[in-house]
Amino acid sequence: MRKHNLFINIYIFIMVLSTSCSPGNDTIPEKLFAGKYTAEGEKGLYLLDLKSKDGDFKLLAEADAGNNPSYLCISKKWEMIYAINEVSDVDGIRAGSVTALSYDQETGTLAKLKTLPVPNGGPCYVSLSHAEDYLFVANYGGGSVAVIKLDENGLPALITDTIFYKGDEGKRPRAHMIAPDPLGRKVYLTDLGLDRIVIYDFDAATGRLHQIPNGIVNFPEGAGPRHFVFNTEVSVMYVINELNSTLTVLSVNDSGELVPVETYSTLREGFSGKSYCADIHIGKNGEFLYGSNRGENTIVTFRILEDGGLLLAGHTSCGGDWPRNFVIDPSGENILVGNQRSGNISLFRIDKKTGLPVEPAKDFAISTPACLKFY
Repeated sequence: MRKHNLFINIYIFIMVLSTSCSPGNDTIPEKLFAGKYTAEGEKGLYLLDLKSKDGDFKLLAEADAGNNPSYLCISKKWEMIYAINEVSDVDGIRAGSVTALSYDQETGTLAKLKTLPVPNGGPCYVSLSHAEDYLFVANYGGGSVAVIKLDENGLPALITDTIFYKGDEGKRPRAHMIAPDPLGRKVYLTDLGLDRIVIYDFDAATGRLHQIPNGIVNFPEGAGPRHFVFNTEVSVMYVINELNSTLTVLSVNDSGELVPVETYSTLREGFSGKSYCADIHIGKNGEFLYGSNRGENTIVTFRILEDGGLLLAGHTSCGGDWPRNFVIDPSGENILVGNQRSGNISLFRIDKKTGLPVEPAKDFAISTPACLKFY
């Protein structure tokens, strides 16, 4: 009996020792990419180490991602970073572009491999198809979308589809976000200028988009739908509306059609200044939804109810000016906010009970941050 207890004690001692000697998840540096609007001579893409436990940032590398790499998407399949270049002219032609960079996790090396012009100019969003064999690009300035086929090495090779939208009663189309749903069944586009979402089937054989029947969902005039996220647990889409500072809940049926359910203000009661919504994300545990307000300069937090509805939890200062983009770290314990005008990335802890970002924030200085993505 004593020998049995001795073995148990030794085993417990070894387990405690090994646990204390092994770094916990909150001490492992996490790789954060930051894209920005570039001034002359700037490279545009930053690679940062973030230690979640203490909130410390460390700059690992900078890379040339072309002019104004203001939005990024990441492919682990190809070990590639894709950046849209938010410009309206490429070599005298009305176009923006997409830049592909390779990323070596072991060495932390970034290398620009290829830039492909995208007709019509002013791109603001890029996403991957479900199989990661195509890119979808939304051209805000040009009011159009493009589909780009990737080659056998994951490089942008060929534009397979371009859709130009027409204005309506003096309103200009402003394509802002295009992305597939999490299961890759449909592709959704927000048109901020025409106050609508357009829904497509995607033909991967031809690389073309086809609008589905009942594939346009209209929003109130002046809403300005910008970004969206899906709650797959209850078949709901959440859309943040830039121009009237609201957030709309839509149900998603089996055919991918959308039905508006409810709309909520993202602003504090009594706020009277100008404010424009920007980004939206669901927390890692699926219990809270977050949005950013540029002008009020807050992160709004909603508790997600069982049916997908929302209950306002509160507002937190963004830690700077003009929170264009934000991201939740892989641990789900922190929110990082890219404040474009004040030139800083602010890190906040998330209160597990309330879901609210908790001040004080820790900062990393970077001029005009526009997009934050974890690898």
